[in-house]
Amino acid sequence: MATSSILTNVKISGAQNAEIFVNALETASADPERKPVSTINPPLKDKEEIRALFSQRIKENG
Repeated sequence: MATSSILTNVKISGAQNAEIFVNALETASADPERKPVSTINPPLKDKEEIRALFSQRIKENG
């Protein structure tokens, strides 16, 4: 399904429009801004941190 949006026909008429399109592609690929979807928390190894986390969850779920 993701490839269907990539595989489309683009009709460009005129040299100026072609140059604008190519410049837009080059600009987009030069320095893409990537943002992580989610943060990654390191695994808890300290017993007290684990206890604190579970006690917090118990309080929230009541």
